[in-house]
Amino acid sequence: MHPDLLVGTSTADDAGVFRIAPDLALVQTVDFFTPIVDDPFEFGTIAAANALSDVYAMGGEPRTALNIACFPQQGVPLEVLREILRGGLAKAEEAGVVVVGGHTVVDDEIKFGMAVTGFVHPDRILRNVGARPGDALVLTKPLGTGIVATAIKHGAGTAAEHAAAVATMAALNGPAARVLGAFAVHACTDVTGFGLLGHAYEMAHGSDARLAFTAERLPLLPGARRLAAEGHLTGGCRRNRDWLADKVRVAPRLPADLVEAAFDPQTSGGLLAALSETDAARALAALAAAGVAAVVVGSVEARAAGPWVELR
Repeated sequence: MHPDLLVGTSTADDAGVFRIAPDLALVQTVDFFTPIVDDPFEFGTIAAANALSDVYAMGGEPRTALNIACFPQQGVPLEVLREILRGGLAKAEEAGVVVVGGHTVVDDEIKFGMAVTGFVHPDRILRNVGARPGDALVLTKPLGTGIVATAIKHGAGTAAEHAAAVATMAALNGPAARVLGAFAVHACTDVTGFGLLGHAYEMAHGSDARLAFTAERLPLLPGARRLAAEGHLTGGCRRNRDWLADKVRVAPRLPADLVEAAFDPQTSGGLLAALSETDAARALAALAAAGVAAVVVGSVEARAAGPWVELR
């Protein structure tokens, strides 16, 4: 491995980190996906926030971005692409990120996202490994974006439920990351396609520890449980269940709709951070002061025989 490659593919971290000076490293990531909402501008903002999130999850600050877009040659007005790009630009500008260009290819299916470059001090990198027994687990956004987005496609859910999901997906993780950066965070990741339990498994496995979640503490989007009970679940949720079948233990007493939210793939989800109980209490107060409604959702335990993650 190159001596300046500080974070590569050896773990399931959110971005790569490459040192370019003793006190400076580049954080690099890329993410793009198909529309999850009908409004093209909103889709652009969500896709951009999602791509930027990986830099925040590594403790970095995003600085530049390149657009990545796939768009049909016929059948969809070009104005749709303009609105997607405009939404991405608006979110990048909110984050203080400069969009320096990009690339578009012809594709039958619309896709959009960004390749993002950020900066981080080599001594202040956050990893998704390093959680310690006794740590508290802090989550900075509610769960259920996959459920609500699927319901939107099915014509279900209320306008208020749709709006709440769009708002949380479009919200930057920058404020939360900056607050957490003032504390001794032992491990951090953002919760995206593998759902809370999938990303928790990656953290547990990399840390050689067990992550235990209290189901009743999980913050959920308005309507998420009802919509899950009605069957508005993504294919990704089922794939997460299959993948995690031998890695996660779920208490049999828990309601099925609540469990679905824990497996639900998230788009532009919140940060999951492991830090001491004392720091977690202080961090929650600081996060609240910054307008971030974070919650302690569980704890880290010593690794023992059995599953890597438990939902109790």
